Amino acid sequence: MKAPLMMVAVQIALAGANVLSKLAASDGMNLMLAVAYSLTIATGVMGPIAFFLERKKKPKITWTVLVQAFFCGLFGASMFQNLYLASLSLTSATYVSAMANLVPAVTFVLAISFGLEKARLRTVAGKAKAAGTLMGIGGAMLLTFYKGVEVNLWSTHVNLLHHAAATQQRPEGSSNRLLGSLLAVASCFCCALWFIVQAKMSEGFPYHYTSTMLMCFMGSIQAVAYALCRERDWSQWKLGWNIGLLTVLYSGIVASGLCNVLVAWCVRMRGPVFVSVFNPLMLVTVALAGSFLLDEKLHLGSILGSGLIVLGLYGVLWGQRKEMEGVVDQSMLPSSSRSGESLPGDSDSERMNRH
Repeated sequence: MKAPLMMVAVQIALAGANVLSKLAASDGMNLMLAVAYSLTIATGVMGPIAFFLERKKKPKITWTVLVQAFFCGLFGASMFQNLYLASLSLTSATYVSAMANLVPAVTFVLAISFGLEKARLRTVAGKAKAAGTLMGIGGAMLLTFYKGVEVNLWSTHVNLLHHAAATQQRPEGSSNRLLGSLLAVASCFCCALWFIVQAKMSEGFPYHYTSTMLMCFMGSIQAVAYALCRERDWSQWKLGWNIGLLTVLYSGIVASGLCNVLVAWCVRMRGPVFVSVFNPLMLVTVALAGSFLLDEKLHLGSILGSGLIVLGLYGVLWGQRKEMEGVVDQSMLPSSSRSGESLPGDSDSERMNRH
């Protein structure tokens, strides 16, 4: 159960980064610069950790590893985060969060296409995984698009965004919404491709701290270069003792650093589809955090959607456990019995019965 607990922790940590990003944006910070800063900080933090924890293993960094790290940094860090934030600025946080729940379905299709997963829809485990994935996506969509009646479970009367409520505006034009939708879909494909490339990288380079450091290093170069091309006002690059500094530190150390290590480990142990299925959990966590910290009200749709997400996760985890049990059972059988060959000492009747 280590992998599920790790992925739950990852989604809670990412939800915290989501809330901090909202606060930083309301404070006037350019989130494109936040991406560049957070990836740079993540590189500086993960470098010493990778050196001290994996120096005795002497990981050999080949050109193949560097190319894979480049694409991990591109799809999983710089491009994904910038596309997500660009779509967020053109539409709304609710809409982009809903689109992000396409990641499990896209990852499942890509994993089957690249041969990393098998559908096995004729087996009970395969049906459970497919149904659980669809149920999780459906629950996330229900949580996002259906409100229903307001449910007053608690009231903290805390709203950290109250100072930005009067000034925060979002463009609502149809052209902006169409472009934002395309950017959101592109961010989903980037995230799914990252899981696929990470799975390939973990097979030949199972050093998660070093691979995360390389990914953040490549992503930081890409993000800084992109930010320099888009933002020439150096006053915008200055960080003060405010929510912006806290956001980049938390995002760099926790979200881009430690969380990526856990994701890399879980991808290697359980596969890319398993990791992507936990994405909708962040919606549940953000909904709860919004209720506690941003004075957002819970609705019936949030509760029903959360229940579907939990049921969907249980279905996928149950299916994966059944598949793993089947693999273990097959591996415990003698190779001759699996291939239909006779065993030493078998009688003629026993050979005939086995065939």
